[in-house]
Formats: sequence, C-alpha cells, structure tokens
Amino acid sequence: MTVETIVYDEDGASPYDDIAAARDAAGTTWVRVVGPTESELTAIRDTFGIHPLETEDVENGVRPKVELFDDHAFVLVKEAELARGETTFEGELVEDPLGVFFGDGWVVTLAPNRTDAVGRAWEAVGRGDARLVARGADFAAYRILDGIIDDYFALLDGIEDDIELVEDAVIDDPDVGLLERIQSIRRELLAVRRLVWPLREAAGILARGDPDQVSEDAEKYFRDVYDHVVQLVDLVETYRDLASGARDIYLNSLSVSTNEVMKKLTVVATIVLPLTFVAGVYGMNFSGSPYNMPELEWAYGYPAVLVGMLLMALAMAAYFRREGWL
Repeated sequence: MTVETIVYDEDGASPYDDIAAARDAAGTTWVRVVGPTESELTAIRDTFGIHPLETEDVENGVRPKVELFDDHAFVLVKEAELARGETTFEGELVEDPLGVFFGDGWVVTLAPNRTDAVGRAWEAVGRGDARLVARGADFAAYRILDGIIDDYFALLDGIEDDIELVEDAVIDDPDVGLLERIQSIRRELLAVRRLVWPLREAAGILARGDPDQVSEDAEKYFRDVYDHVVQLVDLVETYRDLASGARDIYLNSLSVSTNEVMKKLTVVATIVLPLTFVAGVYGMNFSGSPYNMPELEWAYGYPAVLVGMLLMALAMAAYFRREGWL
C-alpha cells in the first residue's frame, strides 16, 4: 500500500480507508504516504491543505528545512545510510527525503521509499505506546524526527569504527590503498555534514516553538532534538578533523619512508663512489714513462688494490653504522 491511514487516541488506533473521513474523526489522524500516485497525492493535498510546492520539495529532495503555514508546519528531513556502491569508494551515502506535515490533530508523512524512523513510530502507535497516543500530532512529528537523528548517530558510529581502523593502519601498515579509504571517509563525512548543518537550523525553529502547531508541552522535546543535532554537528566536525589527521599522518609516513630509502641509497652511493674512483684511476693503463703507476708492473698489484678497496668499503660502512645511518 502506498497510502495508509490510522486515527488514534488513548483508547487505541483504528485504520481508515477514506482519508476525508479520517480527517474529521476524533483523535489524531496519521496518513503515511510512500511513493504515491499523482491522484493519491492530489487527494491528500486537497484534504489537508498542503501546497503542491511542498510535496515537490520532497520529490526533489531539497536541503532539510522547516516551513510554517497558517494551518500546518512542514518539516523536510533526510534519512541516510551507508551502502556499498559501484564507485571506487568502499561506501556511499544513500539519502531518502522525508516530508512531515502536521497540523491540528493530523500528521502526514510523505517519502519516496519506506523509512525506518517512520516505521518505528507507526508500529509504536499500533501497539498503543502510551506516551505517543496520549499526545497530539506534534509529538508524533517529534518521534519521527528523533528516530531520524538516532539513525544519524548509528551512521556516525560506523564511520567512527572506520576511522579507528584507518588510524591503526596508518601506524602499522600504511599501504597504497589506505589513502583511498581515508578519502572515502572524508567524502562520507562531507555528505553527512551537508545534511546535519541545515537540519540544525530546522530543529531550532521547532525548538523555539515558532510553529503554532507545536504545543508548549512538545517544545521541550523538540529542544532535545535540537541538542542532539548540535551534538551531531560537533561529532561530524571532530571526525573530519580525525580523518584529516589520519591523512596527514599517512603522508608523513610516506615522506619518512621515502627519506629512509633515500638515506640508504645515499650511503650505498657514498661507499661505491671512492671505489669507482680507485677503479677508474687504475684503469688508466699508460706505459713507457717513469711517471706511470708502479703497481702496474707489481705481481700483487691487482689483489692489493682489491683488498684496499674492500677495506675502504668496510671502514665507511662501519662509520655509517656508528653514526646510525645504517
């Protein structure tokens, strides 16, 4: 079903097939809409006085926001989860927009796909959750938003685990694929930041009680939502700093590793250089002059030069080891 309707109060919840009849029934009316047809959406807009531009915002998935009208409030949020995608990154953020419209005695949730937060609140109404059914539509909107925020915390917990693994790998085994993992985490955090920053402003509007549809009793619950969103923003910024720090450590590790290799190559080249010089000098086989090298005519000249070169190499190697270069 794409459209489900229930009317609930302290005595229980009853399903309705007729939206107009449910709108006029006593209690709180909740219409859950998932991927509706155009005719269904038109009927819902006509019944509850929802402007077409509001539903278009949900369909287009614009940034999270709150809009206030004379007879209802419109909250647009996004449910997000990490899913393995077809890109080169390990995971990508999948977003599902959710529109929550609530007025005096009614609430409408509109989404292209089923969302976990709405499903949990809907089930709570079905089993007669005392806190939920005893309050109005504004509290139902709070429960949905609170569920969305809880899912964000779970999402960040997964990203935090990835950051811890990356930090350990940066120290123990900074391989080539590690930088790609770090960049993937930074992209995920950037996507989450893009969602929670405007959500903070939206939650602030509800926490201040700006909508007439938010009762004084419900304001404290929306203030709790606002506090959680602020905490989310702080966590995102902290994790971004940690990911950037892991990237810097990785780059520094590569630099240190490169320096170690260059140092060893320099030591090898330094040892070989005088040996090459000696070999080059004794490779000049001039004859017929009293100024030529006398070792050319010496029977032990060749082995003596080799032994001398070996001793020279050993002496330089011993010196470099004593200095800590080897």
